[in-house]
Amino acid sequence: MAHLLMVESWVGSMSRLLPRAIREGGHEFTLLTRDLHHYLRAAPEGAAHPLLSARHVLTAETNDADSLLPFVERAHRSLGFDGVITSCDYYLPVAADIAARLHLPGPTPAAVENACRKDATRRILADAGVPGPRFAVCGDRAEAVRAARELGLPLVLKPVDLCAGMFVRRVDDEAGLAAAHRALADFPVNARGRRRAPVVLLEEFLHGPEVSVETVTFDGRTEVVGVTDKSTGGEPAFVETGHMFPAALSEEDARAAGETAVLAVGALGLDSVVAHTEIKLTPDGPRVVEVNPRPAGNRITELVRHVTGVDLAAACVNVALGRAPDLRPRATGLHSAAIAFLVPGTGGVLEGVDGVDGVGEAPDVLELSVAVPGTRVAAASSNNDYLGHVMAGDADGPGARDRVEALLARLRPQVVNR
Repeated sequence: MAHLLMVESWVGSMSRLLPRAIREGGHEFTLLTRDLHHYLRAAPEGAAHPLLSARHVLTAETNDADSLLPFVERAHRSLGFDGVITSCDYYLPVAADIAARLHLPGPTPAAVENACRKDATRRILADAGVPGPRFAVCGDRAEAVRAARELGLPLVLKPVDLCAGMFVRRVDDEAGLAAAHRALADFPVNARGRRRAPVVLLEEFLHGPEVSVETVTFDGRTEVVGVTDKSTGGEPAFVETGHMFPAALSEEDARAAGETAVLAVGALGLDSVVAHTEIKLTPDGPRVVEVNPRPAGNRITELVRHVTGVDLAAACVNVALGRAPDLRPRATGLHSAAIAFLVPGTGGVLEGVDGVDGVGEAPDVLELSVAVPGTRVAAASSNNDYLGHVMAGDADGPGARDRVEALLARLRPQVVNR
């Protein structure tokens, strides 16, 4: 039995999947957090959050590395950790710092920091010749205007250190650029109380379908587990509305996407990581959108598991312990699995979701989740704004996306203004 230190967590699916993978692996974990109530508030009413299955809960200021690292060293002497893990993008660099400080397995802190900073990723991949969009890093709005004129519109404006598509906007003119820049400037501190970097990334708008490549890197070798497709909506925002695994691609496109992701992971120097690399399949070939040195969110890991039997949450636990993950595919009875998200188009208060009973009884449904009545709703501007999801599989071929979209159309949220 191994003992892992979990440094914070997302409150979504990974906050449940990682504890499950740790437990099923015969291990245990200690949760390290600055605010336990952040997770307690996310638990369904009357249910204990899976993070509370931790052997210990330690409270420390996880946003202050100078005080945190000595604290963790003392805890390690008393409790003995065998690996360090997190699912939350904001704490991936500090988890790598802790693993290095305690001489435990894990990626190098510099590699993780560079992967988590979108501007650093862009520079490193460009220097290594890994294909991506033309880009500029801008310190203020005037600089962004000059860069936009050089790069040419349309462009994509991104924060360099947020996630879930927050404040990522398509920009078609200078008025749109000003509005996107102003909205981001009005969000100086992220949801975990950490101050954002005061720069923005402008990127060439890439045309073509977007996919993600799910990989596991261990002992210097990166293995492609598969390629997932993506649908988006909510322009000028980029809200992910659904995914299917495996992506409905030609063998040539799937191979090219996988090879590009492997190049990106290698250029960043990542090892001992499960990674989720987003790629646009442009007319000129694959282009890297971003590299995330952690398992995919939005239940993509579950799509992979339903189709291949490969458990990427378990792989994340194993590489954190310095152990080779089991990536052998197994027959599951499904050829494809897809998820579609219930995305609100208007704000208000959710009174309920019609159609839930009928959808839940469909024989090919793998998961169904909807928000509870009384939930405050805002028109979706990022992947944090869903009202629920439905997941379904297809035993015969790549039909899961069509099936799940048909099921989603039967769910009708009732949102009222009050």
